Amino acid sequence: MVALSVILFPPLLIAFLLVMERVEEPLRRPAGPREVSEFLSTATPGEVDTLATSGIRRALFRWRRRRRRRPGTDNPPLV
Repeated sequence: MVALSVILFPPLLIAFLLVMERVEEPLRRPAGPREVSEFLSTATPGEVDTLATSGIRRALFRWRRRRRRRPGTDNPPLV
Protein backbone atom coordinates (compact mmCIF):
# COMPACT_ATOMS: atom_id res chain seq x y z
CA MET A 1 0.00 0.00 0.00
CA VAL A 2 2.85 2.37 0.84
CA ALA A 3 4.56 1.55 -2.46
CA LEU A 4 1.35 2.37 -4.34
CA SER A 5 1.14 5.72 -2.52
CA VAL A 6 4.77 6.49 -3.36
CA ILE A 7 4.18 5.68 -7.03
CA LEU A 8 0.87 7.58 -7.39
CA PHE A 9 1.64 10.70 -5.36
CA PRO A 10 3.94 12.51 -7.86
CA PRO A 11 1.65 12.14 -10.90
CA LEU A 12 -1.38 13.19 -8.86
CA LEU A 13 0.50 16.21 -7.52
CA ILE A 14 1.56 17.24 -11.04
CA ALA A 15 -2.00 16.83 -12.32
CA PHE A 16 -3.29 18.98 -9.46
CA LEU A 17 -0.71 21.68 -10.20
CA LEU A 18 -1.64 21.73 -13.90
CA VAL A 19 -5.33 22.11 -13.06
CA MET A 20 -4.59 24.92 -10.61
CA GLU A 21 -2.51 26.72 -13.24
CA ARG A 22 -5.50 26.70 -15.59
CA VAL A 23 -7.71 28.06 -12.81
CA GLU A 24 -5.26 30.84 -11.89
CA GLU A 25 -4.43 31.99 -15.44
CA PRO A 26 -7.54 34.19 -15.91
CA LEU A 27 -6.95 35.73 -12.48
CA ARG A 28 -3.43 36.82 -13.43
CA ARG A 29 -4.52 38.34 -16.74
CA PRO A 30 -4.50 42.14 -16.49
CA ALA A 31 -7.61 44.04 -17.44
CA GLY A 32 -7.31 46.07 -20.62
CA PRO A 33 -8.60 49.62 -21.02
CA ARG A 34 -11.45 48.44 -23.27
CA GLU A 35 -12.58 45.90 -20.70
CA VAL A 36 -12.46 48.47 -17.87
CA SER A 37 -14.48 51.01 -19.85
CA GLU A 38 -17.04 48.32 -20.75
CA PHE A 39 -17.20 47.31 -17.09
CA LEU A 40 -17.85 50.89 -15.99
CA SER A 41 -20.66 51.30 -18.51
CA THR A 42 -22.44 47.98 -17.78
CA ALA A 43 -21.67 47.23 -14.12
CA THR A 44 -24.46 46.54 -11.67
CA PRO A 45 -24.63 48.41 -8.35
CA GLY A 46 -23.30 45.30 -6.58
CA GLU A 47 -20.29 45.16 -8.88
CA VAL A 48 -19.59 48.87 -8.32
CA ASP A 49 -19.77 48.26 -4.58
CA THR A 50 -17.28 45.41 -4.97
CA LEU A 51 -15.04 47.79 -6.92
CA ALA A 52 -15.14 50.29 -4.07
CA THR A 53 -14.56 47.78 -1.29
CA SER A 54 -12.34 45.08 -2.84
CA GLY A 55 -10.70 46.63 -5.89
CA ILE A 56 -10.82 46.28 -9.64
CA ARG A 57 -9.62 42.68 -9.79
CA ARG A 58 -12.48 41.24 -7.74
CA ALA A 59 -15.05 43.53 -9.36
CA LEU A 60 -13.96 42.42 -12.85
CA PHE A 61 -14.10 38.79 -11.70
CA ARG A 62 -17.75 39.24 -10.67
CA TRP A 63 -18.53 41.10 -13.91
CA ARG A 64 -16.92 38.42 -16.11
CA ARG A 65 -18.76 35.69 -14.22
CA ARG A 66 -22.10 37.49 -14.71
CA ARG A 67 -21.43 37.91 -18.43
CA ARG A 68 -20.56 34.23 -18.83
CA ARG A 69 -23.85 33.15 -17.22
CA ARG A 70 -25.91 35.04 -19.80
CA PRO A 71 -24.86 33.62 -23.16
CA GLY A 72 -26.14 35.27 -26.30
CA THR A 73 -26.43 38.82 -25.01
CA ASP A 74 -23.16 39.99 -26.55
CA ASN A 75 -23.53 38.51 -30.04
CA PRO A 76 -27.11 38.24 -31.24
CA PRO A 77 -27.76 35.56 -33.89
CA LEU A 78 -27.36 36.57 -37.50
CA VAL A 79 -30.52 36.44 -39.60
